[in-house]
Order: sequence, then structure tokens, then C-alpha cells
Amino acid sequence: MKMKSNQVQEISEAEFDAQVLHSGHPVIVGFLADWSQACRRFEPVLKEVAGSCNGKAKVFKVEVDDNPELGSLYVIQSVPTSIFFFEGTVRMKIVGTVSAKALLAKLQSLLDEQNTKASPDHEI
Repeated sequence: MKMKSNQVQEISEAEFDAQVLHSGHPVIVGFLADWSQACRRFEPVLKEVAGSCNGKAKVFKVEVDDNPELGSLYVIQSVPTSIFFFEGTVRMKIVGTVSAKALLAKLQSLLDEQNTKASPDHEI
């Protein structure tokens, strides 16, 4: 799967491990459902976040009805749910709709952590 810059990409169970868990960048995954009004309102927020990442992070969406194993693995009980991954692990989970500003603020904390690890002499 080729990553399109600054876009939300739909991802399946088959691609999840390589694209999310083995990514060298922070990743936001929105777990959504086509039938959900809240998810339909939240998709433009994910698109806005993806457009603001400038290649520093990846943004994916997972249709939970089409990917039930991922929904079970990450205990998705309500949609939309956004999960932030960094270095193959879940770092944060947000249930419900939030603003692009809120998602970007959470993402920035992961980017700051990534930058600190990349340059140990980085002052905080």
C-alpha cells in the first residue's frame, strides 16, 4: 500500500501490522462505521488532521464492520474511536468526536517525544 501524502487512508487488517505497528512515524487510526452519523461528522476532522501532518505522522481509518478482529483487539466499543500509535504501541485512545485542534495537540506530544529520542541532547 502506497501512502498518499496528507490524506486519510483506509486500512484493513491485512495491512495494519506493516502500516501502523511498524511505522517509523506516529500514527492516528480512526475506527469508524459507515452507519454512524458521528463518524460521518468526524471524517472531515481526520482529513483536516492528515492535511496538517506534513509527512510527520500517518492518519488511517478502519471500518470496524469490515475489520472485526481489529475492533476486538483494540476493544472498540463505540465509534468513532481514535487510537494513537507510536513505536508499535498504543499511546492514547480517544472515544467520541473531538476537534482537529485536540487531535493535533495530542499528536504534537508524540512528535515531541519522537524528536527527543532522535536527538538525546534536545532541551525540553
